[in-house]
Amino acid sequence: MGKRFETEILHGVTKKNRIITSKVTPIYQTSAFSFKDLDELEGFYHGNGRYLYSRVSNPNTDELGDAVAVLEGAPAGVATSSGLSAILAGVLAVVKSGDHIIAADDLYGGSFHMLKEELNELGIETTFVPFSDLLKVESEIKENTKLLYTESITNPLLRVENLNEVVKLAQKHLLFTLVDNTFATPYHCQPYLLGIDLVVHSATKYIGGHSDVTVGVVVGRADLIDRARSKVVNLGTNVSPFEAWLTCRGLKTLALRMKAQSYNAKKLAENLNENPSVEKVYYPLDVADNGYGAMVTIELSKKVDINQFFRSLGWVKIAPTLAGVETTVSHPLTTSHRSLPKEACEALGITQEVVRISVGIEHEEDIILQFEQAIEKSLL
Repeated sequence: MGKRFETEILHGVTKKNRIITSKVTPIYQTSAFSFKDLDELEGFYHGNGRYLYSRVSNPNTDELGDAVAVLEGAPAGVATSSGLSAILAGVLAVVKSGDHIIAADDLYGGSFHMLKEELNELGIETTFVPFSDLLKVESEIKENTKLLYTESITNPLLRVENLNEVVKLAQKHLLFTLVDNTFATPYHCQPYLLGIDLVVHSATKYIGGHSDVTVGVVVGRADLIDRARSKVVNLGTNVSPFEAWLTCRGLKTLALRMKAQSYNAKKLAENLNENPSVEKVYYPLDVADNGYGAMVTIELSKKVDINQFFRSLGWVKIAPTLAGVETTVSHPLTTSHRSLPKEACEALGITQEVVRISVGIEHEEDIILQFEQAIEKSLL
């Protein structure tokens, strides 16, 4: 990137030439674009025009894909209808029926289900392996293995992936790599610059930042993004112009939000680590010099009534998602990882007592006090 991160967010994407030069890209809320004659229409198919039909491309959706690509240091990106559709497009850009994927065993539950169930029905096999042991990962590579898939910071236990070693392993065996960078965001981590081929985001989360969109983005190598874009267009997983516009608006404050939320999360993690009613605090302390992420996961003591704890959180909302500007909590066992087999959750340590906290931009002392009070009110 030619500019510092905070500046690149606002000015990294070159605005398209327009007759009316508005400061902000307008919402192109149209299903299709018109042509003056058949020659102009034919020109589109020969590369002389960019827009035909909004499922294929639209100025707002293009701006979002381009903007996230710039922040990740990648040459290209495409926006999709959700985080899962971004993962699907990325996966199908590099694998087909008969191929094999090796995925981290501590992925987000929705990703786990898609790989294990939906893609398996399409003839794509996935083996789930602890990526904390890359020798074990290497031992599972087969002749038809095509892809290594993991998360930069895992959901919900916040393990920080060693992406440099994942890249080395992939290059050794000529495999593609795909990383979900939703939790870290490009503010904390840029996997493409470390050698990862494709990077996906549930832009519903920190990229949008205000809990008012459902959007995904996949960025990476230009040739692979061309394939991913083809999947988005032909499988109909495009995002609407308005949601793309909202997401671009939210993206402009990503650095400000992540700085404040990561600071608050570190303070909350330090406080809860000293609370005798908290058995364990999961918080990544080795992500980046400018912060450690805005998620905190805790395992409460069995002396805490988990239902009463959730009832006692006051203004902290219970939500099955994350990354808005307000602090929220979720219960991974019954929401994000509900689709995982019981034995898989037990092996990972996702128990009834595990609570995932998405830390917001409120004052740090108010956040800390709210959790202290909720724990105190819930003691058996």
